[in-house]
Amino acid sequence: MIRLGLRLTVAGGREAFVRLITIAAAVALGVGLVLATVAAINAVHSLNHRYAWMNTGLVPAAAGDSVHADALWWAPREDFYDADAIARVDVAATGPDSPIPPGVPRLPAAGEYFVSPKLHDLLAVTPPEQLGDRFPGHEVGIIGDEALPSPTSFVILIGHDPAEAAKLPNARQVTSIFGTSPEDCAGCIVGYRAAGFDLVLGVVAGALLFPVLIFIGTATRLTAARREQRYAAMRLIGATSGQISKMAVVEAAVAAVIGTVLGFGVFLVLRKPLAAIPFTGAPFFPDDMALTATNVVCVAVGVPVAALLVAWLSLRRVRVSPLGVTRRTTPKPPRAYRLIPLVVGVAWLSYLDGHRPDTSIKQVAVFLPGFLVVMSGLVIAGPWFTMVGSRLLARRAQRPSTLIAARRLSDNPQGGFRAVSGLVLAMFVTSVAVGVIGTISADRSAMDYRFDTGYVRQMFWPEPGPTGTPAVTDQLRKVPGVSEVFFLRSNPGFGGADQPGAFGDQPYVMSCADLARHPELGSCPAGAEAASVADFGVPKGMPAPPWPAAAITAAELERLPIASIQVGNDGSIGAVEGSRTLLEAAFPGVHRPIADRDFTKDTTNMFTGWVQLANVVILASLPIAGCSLAASVAGGLSDRKRPFSLLRLTGVSLRTLRRVVLLESVMPMLAVAAVAIGMGLLSAQLFLRAQMHTTLVPPGWEYYVMVAAGLVLSLAVIAGTLPLLARMTGPEVARND
Repeated sequence: MIRLGLRLTVAGGREAFVRLITIAAAVALGVGLVLATVAAINAVHSLNHRYAWMNTGLVPAAAGDSVHADALWWAPREDFYDADAIARVDVAATGPDSPIPPGVPRLPAAGEYFVSPKLHDLLAVTPPEQLGDRFPGHEVGIIGDEALPSPTSFVILIGHDPAEAAKLPNARQVTSIFGTSPEDCAGCIVGYRAAGFDLVLGVVAGALLFPVLIFIGTATRLTAARREQRYAAMRLIGATSGQISKMAVVEAAVAAVIGTVLGFGVFLVLRKPLAAIPFTGAPFFPDDMALTATNVVCVAVGVPVAALLVAWLSLRRVRVSPLGVTRRTTPKPPRAYRLIPLVVGVAWLSYLDGHRPDTSIKQVAVFLPGFLVVMSGLVIAGPWFTMVGSRLLARRAQRPSTLIAARRLSDNPQGGFRAVSGLVLAMFVTSVAVGVIGTISADRSAMDYRFDTGYVRQMFWPEPGPTGTPAVTDQLRKVPGVSEVFFLRSNPGFGGADQPGAFGDQPYVMSCADLARHPELGSCPAGAEAASVADFGVPKGMPAPPWPAAAITAAELERLPIASIQVGNDGSIGAVEGSRTLLEAAFPGVHRPIADRDFTKDTTNMFTGWVQLANVVILASLPIAGCSLAASVAGGLSDRKRPFSLLRLTGVSLRTLRRVVLLESVMPMLAVAAVAIGMGLLSAQLFLRAQMHTTLVPPGWEYYVMVAAGLVLSLAVIAGTLPLLARMTGPEVARND
């Protein structure tokens, strides 16, 4: 039986060959996407683990860290260039046994530094007055990949004398390099709680796998009726149910094994492009997109086993009786209880509003099942929606083609929905992705501040800054692109709203002469020389506030300590980074200067990565759904060759049959797609309200164009199968079949 099954599979004619190739392609696509998703999860954890050493000194040493006899002065801080973060660590060894961070062969001596490859390249092309002058000494080597979270990371390790390092901001002595991954460290500051990304990737996996599984199921059902008739004929001439099962299992196993092997090739092709998607804010190293032995074994064994199970289940009628194929009856219509999973999924997502867990790990455990239940609910409820739509269509039918299509759908709504189920899930995924990403984008745009590029600020906190006018002021004004330098000075005695300062209830005092040159920042009362002001950051669309007068003269104002140096500029890289470099050199013992756009760049990078990830999901799910639709329609035509041929012999025109096929696919597609779109936007709203406490922003016109394009392409796919009718429904088919 095994040998016969192999022969029927590989030498059973054109029909068997096409079925084998289609099933193998579907399995290969599914395996490739499964492996890519698993590898992406592994990559997040690998990236996160390389953040561990940057938490040295920020949290207590972990169990297993190697403790050294000689302490190491350790002063981490964050710098920026063009809003890209630079991880800077100043170190000084106190003895030969001081610990060494990963990625470098030794500690840098005073006047030396190691840099990451990307920072090395940046220093080589950037004028020193914009970046290089911030770092004392000279480069002596490159930091290895084992210390870099990403290929694009900017990292620098600078050496100092111990006496000099002790005076740096945040300087502390450490005797070990922290080695615990941030995902396992509650107090870590640098790195990610990876479970949050597990949630995103889990939803992505479900979003991709559901259409893929439907495609695989559709492919395995190609010419199902023809195979059932062949196996039933074998039963009638004496084959046992066990022998039939063996042949079916062999056929499925060959396709599954070929598809699984090809799927690993698909993964290798997708590996590098997916590694370049910066959905954590930075791309991965390609080697991070790796699979564990357990991953490989589970997929290599699990997929063929699943395919064998599907094949075994698909022949249940033939195993019961060899006459089960010919004695077909109309299946029972789907009941309304199929709506229960859909209702449960929506109810679960609704419940999470106000009951969201406080840890990302628990959030994965509650949100991911909710989305998967909704998707499962759409698949389970789809036949019921198809049946309802077909009955409405039958009541309003005015053409024979419409009535035939409606009656066929009403008799077998499961088969009608099966053809479009992949597209329905693609519409759901698209709606969720666009709804969530679009709302986050709109919220971020609303929170953008008016001065997101025009200022560089040197803050002095908690210690007060200098008085008078610092010498660096004249140098700052000479930087090309700098338009103004002014100061916010500390309001003595200010302790918050319940403890006003000596000059009003705002934390800072500013010269009215300076404020007059910047009306966008606010205004002074008439006749005042100084105003009591807050730090600036007025949301877009809001008027600048009038500030209360401060009872102080301009001369007295000069004697107050500076709280912040504000450098107005044109937003160019030269102006921003030239100003930043001068300020760092002038005030090395205080926190680094910042530009307003520094606050948003990391979030923007991560948001951009999530948009790209959503695009990957949308662009992958729609073609998969199209393939599933084409395979299903073509398979349905093949299985119905004889009924359609008989209809043509009775006088039904080929044009009418084409309308029947088109309506059988279009009606459930439009009916259930509308439900899927609505459920997608509802699920997005429930997720946004529970997770981010915001409300869904209605999608823009681009979304509706995308949906319309998907439906038009689906119609084109269906139309592309219609020419098969002419070849499949000739009189010879009715005579020979």
